[in-house]
Amino acid sequence: MTSVSVVLFTSDLRVHDHPPLRAALRAADRVVPLFVLDEAVRRAGFDVPNRRAFLAGALADLDASLRGRGGRLVLREGPLVDEVCAVVRETDAREVHLAAGVSGFALRREERLREALREQGCALRVHDGVITALPPGEVTPQGRDHFAVFTPYLRRWEAAGTRKALGAPRRVDVPDVASAELPSAEVAQASPGLPEGGESVGRKRFATWLSSGVDDYARRHDELAGEGTSRLSPYLHFGCLSPVELVHRTRSRGGAGAEAFVRQLAWRDFHHQTLHARPRAAHADYRTHQDRWRTDEDDAAAWREGRTGYPIVDAAMRQLRHEGWMHNRARLLVASFLVKTLYLDWRIGARHFLDLLVDGDVANNQLNWQWMAGTGTDTRPNRVLNPLTQARRFDPDGVYVRRWVPELRALEGRAAHEPWKAGDVDYPAPIIDLADGLARFRSARGLE
Repeated sequence: MTSVSVVLFTSDLRVHDHPPLRAALRAADRVVPLFVLDEAVRRAGFDVPNRRAFLAGALADLDASLRGRGGRLVLREGPLVDEVCAVVRETDAREVHLAAGVSGFALRREERLREALREQGCALRVHDGVITALPPGEVTPQGRDHFAVFTPYLRRWEAAGTRKALGAPRRVDVPDVASAELPSAEVAQASPGLPEGGESVGRKRFATWLSSGVDDYARRHDELAGEGTSRLSPYLHFGCLSPVELVHRTRSRGGAGAEAFVRQLAWRDFHHQTLHARPRAAHADYRTHQDRWRTDEDDAAAWREGRTGYPIVDAAMRQLRHEGWMHNRARLLVASFLVKTLYLDWRIGARHFLDLLVDGDVANNQLNWQWMAGTGTDTRPNRVLNPLTQARRFDPDGVYVRRWVPELRALEGRAAHEPWKAGDVDYPAPIIDLADGLARFRSARGLE
């Protein structure tokens, strides 16, 4: 009798270095590669146009990769637990293989699925180290369940090492089971400058990055106008690329740039282990300062729309709307401006980022926002980034500002960074004086 296993894809849309897929192939004669368009994801607010468009490309690419190996992707729509159980009944599958998640949403989903499958006599096999390079909880400080400071985590992370990366399977035999049509990548309201989704594109980008980008990463990663970063974050978020493979291949390259890039992959793991240990950090302060955040929708709207009157802030916010992506240095400075200069709740910024970022995931987005708000793991919780100083340092010739703020393209060099009075140029006047914002923040935090 032919045996069947199911591999449930979630945030791991690839065939290379995919432990659940390889385990499912070892456990059965045939495998159902399954993805469920889950209604709960939409209700939770994660199903936004930019990520929906990228997801469609990633699913199409995954289906093509499986077809090249004799298989195909099976797509279902509806409540995830119900749809997985339906496929198990239809195929008489013995096991379902799944990559371990870290968010409260993923962990609750996993538990519901385990219980439902148990009632059908089907086992759930959960695999660590698929979405992150090192599984959350793999390294912990003595007497605690997670590291709250990055540097000691990094030392243990580097000492622990990562598992060996797996190759893609040569063949995937899929039983006769019904599938819905793949979604279209043409999504209304998606940003016009979105990257193309999928493992094939991601692997090509990574290969190019290794050969012609990573060597300069340590020196150029903060340059706002240049291409000094990898832009691989969307492919990591959707699991089109394996963080384990990225660590191994980057380390084999060697050099200061490679070391700095691997450090960023460790930061990603750090945030995932933090959220895994403290799921409430997705919406509540990791370390509270009892902030009484202001409520000012006009200021929040000006920030979202890129019309604060501070060119570097507005350039970054306009890049986000156009590309569904923002440079990491820009993310830090616009976050500082919202939570410390305007003293508005970090959750306002985090929600806007999740509405637009292709790479927007709960662990990195929420915990980076809290890091900048001083309510997370930052050991200097009251640092404030001055947007003018940041602009002069990381966009010294005003190239980034003029690219995204066309009102200022006629201005030369650093003149493009300066706030302008109403009527001087066709550009908004500053919505706040930086000194006033700093004084208000310091007073609110009891620093004066």
